[in-house]
Amino acid sequence: METLVGQSEPQAPAADLIKDSDMAGFADDVIRASMEVPVLVDFWAPWCGPCKQLGPLLEKVVTAAAGKVKLVKINVDENQAIAQQLRIQSIPAVFAFHNGQPVDGFVGALSESQIKEFIGRLAGGAIGPSPAEEALEAGQAALEAGDFDQAIQAFGVALQADPEDPAALGGLARCMVQTERLAEAREILDKVPAQHADHKDVAGARAALALAEESEAAADPAEIVALRGRLESNPDDHQARFDLSVALNAAEQREEAVDELLEIFRRNRGWNDEAARKQLLKLFEAWGPTDPVTLESRRKLSSLMFS
Repeated sequence: METLVGQSEPQAPAADLIKDSDMAGFADDVIRASMEVPVLVDFWAPWCGPCKQLGPLLEKVVTAAAGKVKLVKINVDENQAIAQQLRIQSIPAVFAFHNGQPVDGFVGALSESQIKEFIGRLAGGAIGPSPAEEALEAGQAALEAGDFDQAIQAFGVALQADPEDPAALGGLARCMVQTERLAEAREILDKVPAQHADHKDVAGARAALALAEESEAAADPAEIVALRGRLESNPDDHQARFDLSVALNAAEQREEAVDELLEIFRRNRGWNDEAARKQLLKLFEAWGPTDPVTLESRRKLSSLMFS
């Protein structure tokens, strides 16, 4: 593989961690700069969808590495000679240079954790979380522990670094739901960019908000008694059983709420366009995939589905 030393006049290595370069600057920005620290070269093009996914993640992890590596971005449409010399056949392609030579690389988009592992290996040590990532982790831990004030503060710190972070937006919305500030939760979720609408934390927060809105007027003990009476008279009154499940969930009787939906599914799984199954999935999404009630209830639902 040919190196590209000598393609430009010598100049001081770039001080920036992340920069765009071209054929004229390659020798200084990559070859000479890699004598000091490893340099990643991201070969991309404006029409390349995976490039658009990979680029921001590379920049994020390189920034978090705090000078242990640098990133140079090369548009292959405008710099075909470089791509030809390095025999690049598909993009995104990332080459790692050290001491003036290519030493490692990969082709295609990687996850953030894989990029961290790659850069950590190149830099001689693991790349730790950024302050924003630490704040996000703290917020999620506080949310799980029920410390909503601390969670709100931590998610706020994460959103200062990235106002569109879906995990932070979803976590903050969950805090609002848990503290019965439903209008604020709705306002937060309305701000989520369209590209993050299906993110698991956003989807979970939307499901939690929908259940909370359903339950606002449902946790009446007298209503629960009346619905049970209707079911004693007619066990196949599926609407009464569905309404009872909503009321039980509002009363924080989650296992009982699930059991009523499972009973509807057992008796008539197609009732009201599979309303019982869809409501169960909404509950699971709101409670989260690792919640003990979710795990047990999913097992029961699977048993019924395949029985």
